[in-house]
Amino acid sequence: MSMNNAPNVFLDPNANRFQVNIINEDHDNNETTQEDVGSDPPHYEETSFTDETHNRLRISYRPGKRELYDNFRQNGEKTEASLHPYDTHSKMYYLQTFGHNTMDPVPKIDYYRNTGSVSGNKLNRPSLLEIHEQLAKNIAVSTGSVERVANGESTAGDETAASKEEENKTGFVKFGWVKGVLVRCMLNIWGVMLFIRLSWIVGQAGIGLGVIIILLATMVTSITGLSTSAIATNGFVRGGGAYYLISRSLGPEFGGSIGLIFAFANAVAVAMYVVGFAETVVELLKESDTLMVDEFNDIRIIGTITVVCLLGISVAGMEWEAKAQVILLIVLLVAIANFFIGTVIPTNTEKKARGFFNYQASIFAENFGPDFRSGEGFFSVFAIFFPAATGILAGANISGDLKDPQSAIPQGTMLAILITTIAYIAVAICAASCVVRDATGNVNDTIVPGMSCNGSSACGLGYDFSRCASQPCDYGLMNNFQVMSMVSGFGPLITAGIFSATLSSALASLVSAPKVFQALCKDNVYKGLEFFAKGYGKNNEPIRGYVLTFVIAMAFILIAELNTIAPIISNFFLASYALINFSCFHASYAKSPGWRPAFRYYNMWVSLFGALLCCGVMFVINWWAALITYAIELFLYIYVTYKKPEVNWGSSTQALYFVNALDSALALTTVEDHVKNFRPQCLALTGAPMVRPALLDITHTFTKNNGLCICCEVYTGPRKLCVKEMNSGMEKKQAWLTKNKRKAFYAAVAADSFRDGVKSLLQASGLGRMKPNTLVVGFKKDWRSAPATQVENYVGIIHDAFDFELGVIIVRISQGFDISQVLQVQEELEKLEQERLALEATIKENDFEEGKRGICGFFKKASTLNISKHETKKESTINTMQSMHVGEFNQRLLEASTQFKKKQGKGTIDIWWLFDDGGLTILIPYILTIRKKWKNCKLRIFTGGKVNRIEEEKLVMASLLSKFRIKFADINIICDINIKPNKESWKFFEEMIEPYRLHESCKDITTAEKLKRETPWKITDAELEAFKEKSYRQVRLNELLQEHSRAANLIVLSLPVARKGAVSDYLYMAWLEILSKNLPPILMVRGNHKNVLTFYS
Repeated sequence: MSMNNAPNVFLDPNANRFQVNIINEDHDNNETTQEDVGSDPPHYEETSFTDETHNRLRISYRPGKRELYDNFRQNGEKTEASLHPYDTHSKMYYLQTFGHNTMDPVPKIDYYRNTGSVSGNKLNRPSLLEIHEQLAKNIAVSTGSVERVANGESTAGDETAASKEEENKTGFVKFGWVKGVLVRCMLNIWGVMLFIRLSWIVGQAGIGLGVIIILLATMVTSITGLSTSAIATNGFVRGGGAYYLISRSLGPEFGGSIGLIFAFANAVAVAMYVVGFAETVVELLKESDTLMVDEFNDIRIIGTITVVCLLGISVAGMEWEAKAQVILLIVLLVAIANFFIGTVIPTNTEKKARGFFNYQASIFAENFGPDFRSGEGFFSVFAIFFPAATGILAGANISGDLKDPQSAIPQGTMLAILITTIAYIAVAICAASCVVRDATGNVNDTIVPGMSCNGSSACGLGYDFSRCASQPCDYGLMNNFQVMSMVSGFGPLITAGIFSATLSSALASLVSAPKVFQALCKDNVYKGLEFFAKGYGKNNEPIRGYVLTFVIAMAFILIAELNTIAPIISNFFLASYALINFSCFHASYAKSPGWRPAFRYYNMWVSLFGALLCCGVMFVINWWAALITYAIELFLYIYVTYKKPEVNWGSSTQALYFVNALDSALALTTVEDHVKNFRPQCLALTGAPMVRPALLDITHTFTKNNGLCICCEVYTGPRKLCVKEMNSGMEKKQAWLTKNKRKAFYAAVAADSFRDGVKSLLQASGLGRMKPNTLVVGFKKDWRSAPATQVENYVGIIHDAFDFELGVIIVRISQGFDISQVLQVQEELEKLEQERLALEATIKENDFEEGKRGICGFFKKASTLNISKHETKKESTINTMQSMHVGEFNQRLLEASTQFKKKQGKGTIDIWWLFDDGGLTILIPYILTIRKKWKNCKLRIFTGGKVNRIEEEKLVMASLLSKFRIKFADINIICDINIKPNKESWKFFEEMIEPYRLHESCKDITTAEKLKRETPWKITDAELEAFKEKSYRQVRLNELLQEHSRAANLIVLSLPVARKGAVSDYLYMAWLEILSKNLPPILMVRGNHKNVLTFYS
């Protein structure tokens, strides 16, 4: 074999088209190896894509084309000269996937996108059918299209590029992790609590417990942050924040319920923060005696103006809102820095009188332990502080506006929690190390030499605040909410910080609420809210949502009773945190292969602990608010579950369903079968379930909530067409079962014959212990006109069922089961109706255009008239079609197809239990009587017996049924089963089988043998004579059934068994025909002769 890379090889027109370059990573190695193996051999390429040592991609290049290759590597652009060695060949040979003749595309992200993806258009890879068969059968594929498919390109790819280019032109705003998440979370977490309540908290709880309170709150938020990060990095995150994360993880029921209350909580939080801002402004106005009206109305006025301004910033666009947030953060950081600077600036006499002494070890020691007052305790103080730690979802709530939510949310959220926690702890420790708990504010309360003191740290520093123990004081950590202003270097900066904290939190909530609500409305979880799904502008801003949020915020500002609603809002946020943690736990617990978060620093049990912790904190904050939150969430959950939105997000709930089902199925395999637990598990040969609804209905009646029901269909014919039709209809037919509330599965097989297909189903259907034990089949009404092979297949499946030890139920109703013709006519009428509606819409549109164009519409009159005439003609055609088909509609067939859906009136189910088959013949009707539709029907038992033992037989049967605990209305002993039928009945039977008889006794032996070979399915005289008594019995039984059970609602009869190889198919079908002819609906039942009933406990 020659491995010659000389250029002349590639220019030789006679070279074999499978020649390929030797892959070589060493660009300087141009040596060739030649072996003389006789005549000029073909040249082959050895292509390797991975090096076992380095596991790297290898790239081939032509000898002599080194410069082109180097240029390609450096510039990243393809030059005019192709790197592939076979550019001289037709492009049809090479579809540009690794240079080989294949349609197999290389892996590409666009194949995995959802339809309508905002980040790029979805491409469709070649189907398996195209790769498997198309090129072999159809070589005439257009070169360009195949080439593009092979490269993973298509028109959609061009559209993707165009959309991205348009996106760049319009300036679609996307934020990074700092501006989009970190800034927002820090601003939302640092609330007004930092400036006016943290000093009180550390005064009550002391430094030790105060730090524990902060860390406990941080534990809740940190665990939630970790869970949020895990969920956010498990796939592409769209807009919707907490709602999106929860709904895509736990499903629409949890997501829809929490999404609505989370959006509402954010809307009301706007009012809370704005009122906090307005109260601070009103305090300043009071100090300067410049109130506009009065204190409460001034809060409403200032709050209204503030909300309007914030709404203007939000509506202006996310970019302006982000700039405002950055400015507010700078102000906030300056205010916090101002406090720390103030702690080291030497204090003065006035501040000392108010309890500020700079850093003192004695103050630190005194304030380290708790000093709970006014009925406060650890949990009550924790409940007051905890809302200050919330706000961690501010970045996640605008996930749709982030450049890379998967990396931005974990980085920004976790870093924000870390920074804010450090700040809270630092402020708490610094405040408690500089300021005493109680101070009078009187500069004259100094200690005079010789004066006794209470031994507090203030005494050691020269001040006597002992009177604060007996009367209220206005200063100190416990009494003054403006400690930070007093300690800071420049007091007004703390006021600016308060303004910044309240306004930033209000702005973040004002943005979050509409974004979450818009995502909820887009998913159409609540049908009436589609109006708010529409977005405007380059950022798809939810303007309608902004207006709704504004209205809600204004309503609560004007009410101005936020102290009552505040605990509920805090609990709404905590409920969201709890569900996010539970989502992370649930997704991990479900062990779905789709759960692959890029963020690894989480633990499912920690997430579960976080969820329980959030639930506990809800009750700590306010127990009645927690109960209200749970009640609202439960109501919304039930509502969404009842409405069942048509969405499929691959939630962990679905994954857990599968895991639980699998575990249960595996556990069931270890359980031994017991007769007490027997239940009919039916394999019903319905074909498409909508084609034979009555057969499905009667089967479903005794399997619903009780046993397995599998609707089966067998496709016969050309394999390729069968498989294609079968695969395309699987989901549709299972969906039909679900839509019509039929608790059944659909299964289909493609086979060479109907019998082979059923044989496969009988052997392979089911899973573990959940396998069919009963075959349900409709009676073949057309057996006399059907081809002999069909009859053979039909009888053959009954034999096969018995061979596999399944029971058999053959159901017959007078009108038959197949309503496919009716369905076809209905489908045609629906199409005609759609055409008529489309025609009407066209005429209306033309009339509208005519009205718009005025006099120009006059010239369109003729065309409109033509359309009207066409419409009249079409309508008359429709009417003609309807009148024509009404006559063809078999009304009785339609009624018969729904007869088992209706409630059965008072009547009887007649059970002809002639042969003991293990009890299935009696169990099936018993199950029917415990169903709502059949509960008014009584059981009548008919069985064979002797004339001289009628009463004894009755007592024996009654005793047996009472031991089985089966109630019955009557028992009839039939003594004349074995007498001959009347002549008319027998004559009818003989006439029925006449076309299928061989009559070999009337012919010579040679002719008879020839006929047997040519028509082996015919009934021989010998066979008819051998089974004459059995034939008499079937005819006689029909006479008895006509006499006793003609008025029954349903007949259940022991199915006769045909011995294999002895009874011909047509004789057996004749037995079934004569046995069930001209009767009410009848079930011919034969169990597998294993007990399905027991009288033992």
